[in-house]
Amino acid sequence: MNIRLPYAGIVLLVGPSNSGKTTLLKQLVNNGQILPSEIVSSDECRVLVSDVEFIDWTQRPNDEEEGLFDAYQKISAEAFKLMDTMIETRCRLNKLTFVDATHLYSDDRKKYISIANKHHVPIVSIVLDVDQTVLLERDKNRENPRGSRRIKQQHQVFKREKRFMKKEGYDKTYFLSDTDQVEIFRENTNPVHLDVGNGIDIIGDIHGCYNELIQVLQKLGYMKNDEDYYVHPEGRKFLSLGDIMSRGPKSLQTMEFFLRHVEKGLAYMIDSNHGWKIARWLDGRKVTLNYGDDLVEEEFIQFEEAYGIEKVEQLKHKLKQFLLAAPSHYVLTKNGVPTLVCAHAGIKDEFIGKQSAHISDFCRYGDNEGLDETGKPIRKDWTIHHKTKTLIVWGHDPKPKPLIMNNTVNIDQGVVFGGALTAYRYPEREFVSVQAKKDYSEGKSNPLMELKKKRLNPPNIAKFLNGYSVLTETFGEIKIPKEYAIPSIDLVSHFTVPIEEMIYIPPTMSPTPKPSALDDYLEHPKEAIDYYRSMGIERMVAEKKHMGSRGILFLFKDKEASLKYVGREILGVIYTRTGRKFFDEETEAKILSKINKAFTSKDYFHQYGTEFVLLDAEIMPWNLKAKELISSLYAHVSENAILDRRLLKSKIERAVGQNEGLVKWLEEYKDKLANAHVFKEVFQKYCWEINEIDEIQIAPFHLLAHSNETFFHKPHTWHMEKNKEFASMDNLFIETEYMVIEDVASEKEVTNWWNTITKDGHEGIVIKPEPFIAKSKGKLVQPAIKVRGRKYLHIIYGMDYLEQENLNRLKKRNVGKKQKLALREFALGLEGIQRFVNGESIERVHECVLGTLSMESDPVDPRL
Repeated sequence: MNIRLPYAGIVLLVGPSNSGKTTLLKQLVNNGQILPSEIVSSDECRVLVSDVEFIDWTQRPNDEEEGLFDAYQKISAEAFKLMDTMIETRCRLNKLTFVDATHLYSDDRKKYISIANKHHVPIVSIVLDVDQTVLLERDKNRENPRGSRRIKQQHQVFKREKRFMKKEGYDKTYFLSDTDQVEIFRENTNPVHLDVGNGIDIIGDIHGCYNELIQVLQKLGYMKNDEDYYVHPEGRKFLSLGDIMSRGPKSLQTMEFFLRHVEKGLAYMIDSNHGWKIARWLDGRKVTLNYGDDLVEEEFIQFEEAYGIEKVEQLKHKLKQFLLAAPSHYVLTKNGVPTLVCAHAGIKDEFIGKQSAHISDFCRYGDNEGLDETGKPIRKDWTIHHKTKTLIVWGHDPKPKPLIMNNTVNIDQGVVFGGALTAYRYPEREFVSVQAKKDYSEGKSNPLMELKKKRLNPPNIAKFLNGYSVLTETFGEIKIPKEYAIPSIDLVSHFTVPIEEMIYIPPTMSPTPKPSALDDYLEHPKEAIDYYRSMGIERMVAEKKHMGSRGILFLFKDKEASLKYVGREILGVIYTRTGRKFFDEETEAKILSKINKAFTSKDYFHQYGTEFVLLDAEIMPWNLKAKELISSLYAHVSENAILDRRLLKSKIERAVGQNEGLVKWLEEYKDKLANAHVFKEVFQKYCWEINEIDEIQIAPFHLLAHSNETFFHKPHTWHMEKNKEFASMDNLFIETEYMVIEDVASEKEVTNWWNTITKDGHEGIVIKPEPFIAKSKGKLVQPAIKVRGRKYLHIIYGMDYLEQENLNRLKKRNVGKKQKLALREFALGLEGIQRFVNGESIERVHECVLGTLSMESDPVDPRL
C-alpha cells in the first residue's frame, strides 16, 4: 500500500498494543524517511515523566494491584498531557508529528482532530488492523508484556471502533494489516513555498483588465515568444494575487492567459474571493453572480455562441480545475528562508505556510465583521496584528497608491475603477504600475471615489503604535520604529494643530559633511560645494540664511475652500517645525487676514487656479518663538560672562606690574571678554520688539504646493523668484538674497559674500543643488547644507569655541546621522504633500507627518 503524508500536520497511529506501530516508525527512521524528533510516543513520555515505561500490576494481591494500577493511570495522564503539549507546539511550528499510542477510544482520537483543526494542519490516521492471534504471539516475545487479558480487551475495543474511524474527520485514513507491504511518500517541501529564483513580479488585482496586464508585463520586461507566452529574458516569473476576473472587460481572456502560463511554469496565481466564486459557478454550484461576476457569465455566453457548447464546456472544466487548485497564499523563499508572503486579502501570522478551509477563507476575504446596510462586508484592519518581520504583499482592498503599513504592502490600486495596475518586483522591492485606460466600473460602487469622500476621517492610531513603514517616491521605504512613533503620537494628540491642517513637517538640515580645512574655521562654503560637485552637481544655489524660526504657512483662498480640504472654515494656519501653533489665535488671525487680502488683491488664487498655497518659510524675529531660551540662556550667560571676565581682566591688569608672567594670561582674558561681547552681539542682532504685526518678517523660500500641483520639479532659482513675487505683494514678506554657483568665479563670489555677511553677524547661507530633488547614481543627495558663520557659531558651540583646543575637538564631530535624518525627513515631507495634493486620506498624509516628527525623537547632537 502507498501512503502519502503531508508536509506538516499530525499522523495518528491507531491500533492495539503489539500491532506494529513502533516497529513501523523505527523502520521509517532507519530508512531516513522520518526523523526521530518527529515521533511523539506515549511510552517515551511515561519514561520522561516517571522514569518507568510500564507497570505490571497483574498477578499481585488485590490491594497492591489497585495501588499499582492507580499509579500507572496517574503516570499515563501526565504523559498524555506532555504529549499534547509537544504535539500542539509542533503544530504551531508547522511540523509533521507521528503520534505513537493505541488511540483505541473515540474521545482520544477526536482530541487530536481538534488540535489539528485548531492549528490549521492536516491529520492523517494509519490504522494497524492485525489479527488477535498475532497480537498475543508478539506479546509473549515482548520485554514488558502487556498480558493476554489486556491484549484481548484492546482488540475487542478496536474491532468495535474501527468501523467509525473513516467518518471521524481525518484528511486521509489508511488501514494496514502488514507493515512490510507499505511504501511511504511524504512531501519534503512546503507546497506553498516558492523559491524566488531569478525574481518574481507580484501583480495586484487585474479584474479582467487584460490590456493593462499586458502593458505592465511589457513594462516589467516580459516579451511574447513564438508560442504566444510572455517570458522574461532574465528568467523572472510573475505571480497574480488573484481576482484576475470580474468587473472588467476581458475576464475570459485574462483567465485563459493565466491558465496557459501557470501550466507552462511561467507564472503563479493564488486563490481569491472572485476566483473562488467563479470556480464554484463553473462547478455547477448555486452561487449569486454579482459585483461584476455576472460579466464573466456574459463572456461565456458569447464564447458559446462563437465556438459551440462542446468547446465552452471543455474550457469551463479546465478553468474550474485551475481556479480550485489555486493555493490560499504563497511564501517566497530565498536560499530556503521565507522572506515574503503573497495573499489576496491578507493573512494572520499563525496561518503562514499552512493550509485549511479557514485559512483559505481568511486569505480570500480578509478580516470581516459582518455586512453593512448595502450588503458589503465591513473590513477590519488585520495588518495591525502582523508582528513578524516577514513582508506580506496583498490586494483586494483598492488604495490610490501602494500602501506600506506595518510590514505589509497593498498593491491593489483599483485598475478596474480607473486607478492603476501595480506590480511589485521582488527581491528588488520596486513598484511598477500602469494607469487604467478608463473607469470600467462607470462610477458604480467605486471604492476609490468612496475613499475620497472619507478623506478626512480620523486615522487609525493603532496602525502606528507598533512602528510602521512609509513608502516614499524619492527615498523608497522608510521605517518608523515603535520607540519613536509613540512619543510623536502623544505630541500630536495633545499639542499640535489639528492633523487635517498639519500636512507637512519640514526636514532638519545638515551642516557641511566635513569640517573646514582652514585652521580657524569650523564651517566654510568650500566643503558644501565640494560635496555637491562630488555628487556630479555643478549648479548650486546659495541662499542667505535668516535667523528666525521655521514656519509653515497653509493659506486658503477662502473659508469655503478650507472646509473642502481640512473640514473647517479658516483662512489658513501657521505652525512650527513641531506642528504647534506659531502665533496666538489673535495674532494669527490678523496675519492670515492681511495675507489673504494681499493675495486676493493681486488675484493670485485665480491667476494660478488654486484654492490653497503651501509655503515653507523663516519667520523673524527670532525672539517670537525663542523668548524663554534667549532670556534664560543666552542673555543670562552673556551678561554673567561679561561681568566675570571684565572683573578678572581688571584684577590681572593691576597685578601685571608686579608680575610680568601674567601678561599672557591678560591677553587670554582680553580675548575671552571679546568672545563674550561677540556672543551677546550675535544673538541680540536677531531680536527686536514687536508692537505691530507689520514688524514681523516672513521669508518664504519654498512654494511647496498649490491645490492642483506640487512644485518639487521646479529648480531652487524658480522658488527664489516666487519669493520675490510674494515680497512684492505685502510688507510681511521679505525677499531673500541668493546667488548661483556654477564655476570657480561664482564660487569665489559666494564665498566673499558669505564672509561679508557673517562678519556683520548674520547667521550664514544655505547651499542647495539647483534641482529641488537631486540624485546621484540613483540615490538622493542632501537637499540643503547650512554653512554658518564664525560669529554665529559662538551661540551654538560656546563663546570660546574658536580656542584651538576646542576647535580641534569640534572638527571631529560626526554629522553622518544628521545627514541620514535630513534625507529621510525630506522624503517624508514631500511624500505627505504629494499625497495631500492627490486627494489621499488624512491617514495616508498623517503617516508621513508623524514619521517626520518621530524621526526627531532620534537623539542627534542639537548643535549640528
